[in-house]
Amino acid sequence: MRVLGVDPGLTRCGVGVVEGAPGKALRLVCVDVIRTSPDDDIAARLLGIETGLEALLDEMRPDAVAVERVFAQHNVRTVMGTAQAAGIAMVCAARRGIPVAMHTPSEAKAAITGNGRADKAQVTAMVTRLLRLDAPPKPADAADALALAICHVWRGGAQARINAARLAARTTGRTTG
Repeated sequence: MRVLGVDPGLTRCGVGVVEGAPGKALRLVCVDVIRTSPDDDIAARLLGIETGLEALLDEMRPDAVAVERVFAQHNVRTVMGTAQAAGIAMVCAARRGIPVAMHTPSEAKAAITGNGRADKAQVTAMVTRLLRLDAPPKPADAADALALAICHVWRGGAQARINAARLAARTTGRTTG
């Protein structure tokens, strides 16, 4: 499975593509950061993110896109920009019929480090180790995008089967836990 992880942000949108399967070695395909200028208006910045994501999706052809689920922060302006960037990633994937999964930061941290409260340094260290990289990916947005992709490789298949079972149960009138 090839997964594009997206750590949404207006100034720095981390993107990383990983290939792998549960229980098998992971492989880094690419990692980057899509950058926009804080001096540009919001529409131009979102267009810049879309352009970067569209090019990456065309080139990398992922099987799934894993986007960080935006959570409430004290700074409403920051959370709005992050949510808008996440929306752009979801639309770009949906336009191509690529499944989109949302993972919270704590889900990704738990998948990568075993601790949902791990700090950025711990996540970066584990991403570096799991992908057998010579150096840690920088900036942290890039490492976070890779962590989301790894999380989805490891958990996404199981979640898809659970969702399919729930859908099948609904259509046959049975319920699942």
